[in-house]
Amino acid sequence: MKYAIIIPDGAADEPLKELGGKTPLEAAATPNMDRIAIEGRQGLARTVPDGFESGSDVATMTLLGYDPKKYHTGRAPLEAAAQHIPLSPTDWVFRCNLVTVVDGIMKDHSAGGIGNAEAQRLLADLKRSIDLPGFEFHNGVSYRNLLVYRGSEEFDVATKPPHEIPEEQIAKYLPRGRGSETLRRIMSHSAELFATHEINEVRTQTGLNPATQVWLWGQGHAPNLPKFKERFGIERGCMITGVDLLRGLAVLLGWDIREVEGMTSFHDTDYAGQGDATARMIDQYDLVFSHIEAPDEASHQADWKTKIAAIEHIDKYVVGPVLAKLRTFPEWRILVMPDHPTNIATRKHGYAPSPFAMAGTKVRSLLDAPYSERNAAAADLKIERGHDLMEYFLRGGHL
Repeated sequence: MKYAIIIPDGAADEPLKELGGKTPLEAAATPNMDRIAIEGRQGLARTVPDGFESGSDVATMTLLGYDPKKYHTGRAPLEAAAQHIPLSPTDWVFRCNLVTVVDGIMKDHSAGGIGNAEAQRLLADLKRSIDLPGFEFHNGVSYRNLLVYRGSEEFDVATKPPHEIPEEQIAKYLPRGRGSETLRRIMSHSAELFATHEINEVRTQTGLNPATQVWLWGQGHAPNLPKFKERFGIERGCMITGVDLLRGLAVLLGWDIREVEGMTSFHDTDYAGQGDATARMIDQYDLVFSHIEAPDEASHQADWKTKIAAIEHIDKYVVGPVLAKLRTFPEWRILVMPDHPTNIATRKHGYAPSPFAMAGTKVRSLLDAPYSERNAAAADLKIERGHDLMEYFLRGGHL
């Protein structure tokens, strides 16, 4: 049996007046996703359990079949796993975003999708200018970086993801609790340093959002996840993604990671390259997991046109070739779903159950309707405990 899972991150949404009451997923031309929904099964899965903030760390862990209530220790430690950063049980990891704050208001959680080279230089200069024993800065991809603390200080802090507070005053969302003074000091110092940094001067002059400071959040200790093979009996898994969070989950699950030249986390990514690589990996692996971040980033920028284009590109260049490849095998299954909704109207992650569509061997068709949030809800198939979805998929729609 060959399995493929394709995640158009944040593709689900609410109806938009700009689209005549349709969601971007409904407005987009998605013949391949529609074919999967019509030939197979669609429904809803709650990927963000009560008590958790909506984000790809929680939602992707859930859809992979791992209950966040049992296994989630924070977002940043998952990204540390992607970079193979060694962690002791007492080490802390924080997500360290480069953000744009103007007059105390969070304008952009990604500092205009800042490039890797610019991010590396800003963090290197920050590291040199601050004297805090035990703290280590680690570069990730674009604005997504990490801060590791190895020391005796205890943290019991509440933090907020910057993508959840667009156009809001940051003062009420600064870290609070035990250890927060140190985190605030780092954030404040970065704002002072970056205010006159030549990288930001150039970005401002060229009309790009400057990286005005770092924003610390997503803290936690190293998690302990059982390997996917041990949990589900699937021998060989492969992850294809442009973001460290998903790479980290792959490392923890015991999967291989396949990089694709030209793959990014934005709409400038090489969709065709990712689709081709995903299809080719099906020859080598039992399960291939392909994640595309672009719809989520478009949502955070309130850019519905780019979101629709991203969804259509995923359908044409990723879902289409993968579905065609799977059909060359005698037994196969495919699952397509966003990990969580990301709503254009709010620029934030949503909490609604995520629509899924699956097809393949022994998956019976129940609803002759194209793939969408509305049709998935009408299918009257709702998996309340989202971490049960993986077993449901692997068993061909049976629990």
